[in-house]
Amino acid sequence: MTGKCLGAIALLAVLASPAVAQDAKTVIGNAAKAMGSENLTSITFYGSGANFGLGQSNNANGAWPRTNLNDYVRSIDFTQPASRATAVTWAAPVTGGPAVQGAFQQNILPANNTWAQQLEIWTTPWGFLKGAAANTATAKAQTIAGRKYTVVTWMTPQKSPSGQSYKVVGYINDQNLVDKVETWIENPIFGDMLVEALYSEYRDANGLKYPAMMVQKRGGQPTFEGQILGVNANPTNIAQLVTPPAGGQRGGGAAAAPAAGGRGGAQQVAAPTSEKLADGVYRINGAYNAIAIEFKDHIVLFEGGPQNEARAMAIIAEAKKVIPNKPIRYSILTHHHFDHSSGLPAIVAEGATIITQDVNKAFLEKALNAPRTLAPDAMSKSGKKPKIETVAEKRVLQDETRLVELYHITGLPHADGMLIAYLPKEKILAYADMFNLPPANDPVPNPPVVGTGVFEQNMERLKLEPERLLSVHSLNPDRLATRADILKSLGR
Repeated sequence: MTGKCLGAIALLAVLASPAVAQDAKTVIGNAAKAMGSENLTSITFYGSGANFGLGQSNNANGAWPRTNLNDYVRSIDFTQPASRATAVTWAAPVTGGPAVQGAFQQNILPANNTWAQQLEIWTTPWGFLKGAAANTATAKAQTIAGRKYTVVTWMTPQKSPSGQSYKVVGYINDQNLVDKVETWIENPIFGDMLVEALYSEYRDANGLKYPAMMVQKRGGQPTFEGQILGVNANPTNIAQLVTPPAGGQRGGGAAAAPAAGGRGGAQQVAAPTSEKLADGVYRINGAYNAIAIEFKDHIVLFEGGPQNEARAMAIIAEAKKVIPNKPIRYSILTHHHFDHSSGLPAIVAEGATIITQDVNKAFLEKALNAPRTLAPDAMSKSGKKPKIETVAEKRVLQDETRLVELYHITGLPHADGMLIAYLPKEKILAYADMFNLPPANDPVPNPPVVGTGVFEQNMERLKLEPERLLSVHSLNPDRLATRADILKSLGR
């Protein structure tokens, strides 16, 4: 292969001993011959499958939510390297109503050189072998569950934020076919997150072997599944196939990335503004709102770790500005979804305890205690370990100056472990992801928004009487809501 990217890979490869390198070279050559990929420079494959939303599961311990992909087509040019994938999507909204048709596209251009993007090319069976051939790979024999493999490992030219190369490990079976490829990328929740690509049910297309089943996993759960119906080796129009149309947007990859993303570079976040809601109660404004609540000798944050580490640090700084000379003791997490939790490492580094609903604890403890060598964050640099406390159905935070009640929202499709905070004296309720102001031209949505109905049912069940409701996601127009707003949207 003569692609300029793989030339760079070869120049930057990690050195191995000559004996091991020669053994790996033979293994890679035999696998390429068996798979018919020796002269493969590009490929198109097609079928159907699904994407799964990393970090957006209904239950923290469950599978990532599925979005079906119909008419899935993917083309890869290994010589650039570049890739383009398209599909028709169907997804049923958790708010109720019929499935909605949409479009998926993933465009990886040579300029998209981060490993988080490029891994979609080099963890395919053919890409793995080409990457291994262009690097000084190593090989060793290993038996897994009674099956013999040759395990081939190589390192990427791309560097992680910590300056180390990413590891790529492939498992070649006794038929010289690639069964699995592993790599690791940085993730704000999982730390050094394992990405697994699994290949099975190989078929032959005029000498080129391809897996009819492809599965990619992140965080231990599938993020992509593909049922591949056929392939086209070295298509003559590959340049056209991998070029996005004018104005095309780059998608998140075969396994769509969470909104929080990784920490591949410095995050620039403008200092937030704040607004006093009551004595000792401050709204910290932003795309994701937080609340700083003053107690006698400490501060409690509501949703102190959303979006990313930089946003969490900005919230912490603003909380200390409006409530000076007091430590942050607790940060209340509404639910585990990664757009609400990806700043938690900064909360841990601050020494604060995370309060979450019971169902989220095991997931968060495992994820936040994972190694973070690829992109050391505030938590790993501080040396502190996560402290997590939970709420079953109700918990009260109280001293002689303040009372805050935490409640579990039950029956909500969006997330099983959802918490709200209620300040009974101030009659302020803080929540996430259950109500937004409906548009003026549709004041009573039909079908009704399921989450809003569940929210109102829980407030009735708990006998809460808020006068002002603050949404983590700013309403449109941006203001605090009222109970009357919610009832109106439900046609009551």
